[in-house]
Amino acid sequence: MRYVYGLTTALLVGGASLSLATGYPAGAQVAQNDDAAMQQIVPRQGAPASFADLTAQLQPAVVNISTRQRIEVRQQGNPFAGTPFENFFNRRGDGNNQQQPQFREGQSLGSGFIISADGYVVTNNHVVAPDNRATLEEITVTMPDGTEYEAELIGADPASDLAVLKISSGRDFPFVQFGDSEDARVGDWVIAIGNPFGLGGTVTSGIVSSVLRNTGGGAYDRYIQTDASINRGNSGGPLFDMRGNVIGVNNAIISPNGGSVGIGFAIPAEIAAPIVAQLRDGEEIERGFLGVSIVPVNDDLADSLGLPKNRGEFVQVVQPDGAAERAGIKPGDVVTAINGQPVTTEQTLSFLVANITPGTRIPIDLIRDGEELRVTATIAKRPSDEELRRQQMFDPDAEPEEVPEESDGTIEEKLGLQVMTLTPQIARQLGAGEDVTGLVIGAVDQNADAARKGLRRGDIILSANYQETSAIADLEAVVADAEANGREAVLLRIQRRGGAPGYFPVRLR
Repeated sequence: MRYVYGLTTALLVGGASLSLATGYPAGAQVAQNDDAAMQQIVPRQGAPASFADLTAQLQPAVVNISTRQRIEVRQQGNPFAGTPFENFFNRRGDGNNQQQPQFREGQSLGSGFIISADGYVVTNNHVVAPDNRATLEEITVTMPDGTEYEAELIGADPASDLAVLKISSGRDFPFVQFGDSEDARVGDWVIAIGNPFGLGGTVTSGIVSSVLRNTGGGAYDRYIQTDASINRGNSGGPLFDMRGNVIGVNNAIISPNGGSVGIGFAIPAEIAAPIVAQLRDGEEIERGFLGVSIVPVNDDLADSLGLPKNRGEFVQVVQPDGAAERAGIKPGDVVTAINGQPVTTEQTLSFLVANITPGTRIPIDLIRDGEELRVTATIAKRPSDEELRRQQMFDPDAEPEEVPEESDGTIEEKLGLQVMTLTPQIARQLGAGEDVTGLVIGAVDQNADAARKGLRRGDIILSANYQETSAIADLEAVVADAEANGREAVLLRIQRRGGAPGYFPVRLR
């Protein structure tokens, strides 16, 4: 489960299987929630006297999803460091003293539902996606009757937290179809079927508490809120209306204790269905991108600008040479409408832009210095998460980032430094010219000589032993060469904000 609003919203992964029982034989080519079948089970208005028939009709199409992962375990510090026994327990027969990576097996559990007779399955991305230290090795889909099938990951979209699997089997499967979540109203009855806490097929009922709830996250942070109990393991399972339509994909909760307190969230079908269709067809998910950093217009900001309350979003930063800058948008502008659609707390700028095809020219309404104006922007393609990470603002006082994937660990181990490539965006944040190349220090081990020499987060390494360090591999090569030649230190040329570059000899360890 995921935790939102700063409270504990747990990812709904932990033993979740959604079972859908049906009145049709397993090989039926008609959806379990076909309208003709559902009319015989539930009256047009309100809820049935019992949910038993509805559950029996739908449950066979809901499945349990489990994964097997290979997870790299972070190495602990050597308790014999600095003693004659420092390398004694790390030696291998080939004379290499470096510690070898350690691995353990991990698992995840979640729910999903079959959307076609040939075995395509929808679930949450976080159910099947390992973190950056794990490798996904196997996905198993378990039917309500206990039959297990190996499944292949067809496509995943982290931004919307959706994934599509394909069961490897020649049989026909019971399946359900997406409905129209736009028809959902606050107060409508809904049911969720899943496998919370590994208990097996479980059905819960409730009502729609809110439609298109925005919890303050990204472009796809729009949910159907329900009080139907959703717990760990329900992730990826369907939320059904009383006509048997899948109107949402269960995804997250708000909870102070990790369990359901009646505030659960499902990705609306109107968002999920088009993305699932693209993933199923192997298409790339392209999203619009404007290139701005924004904040909501709260009361204080509105009062300071003389604006009506809750109108638009405030532009904090404009990305250089991005779609917004080319359109003439400036920091301090308030964006009030995108392509004729008002920017509101329920319909954020991020959501509106993300759902516009890259390359489309659209009008954008702004308020600047109290005046309303309109500009035209050509929407760009959203960069990958890795590219966005590199473009984000560098805060010298922030917590250190994870070790970059391109690092082999040499710099951390030998110099006690965590470094990343200096991008033009980070260079501007640190007051360096855009022509400056080097590595920016993200963290310093306080037990290393680098800390004793005064190096700190935000310093820029321009060179090492007079060799330019425009890439992490450059510094790794200098350290390796120094060790090979018996040197016990390297000479770093450091650029610090507001000062002239200087040289610092840093001892290896």
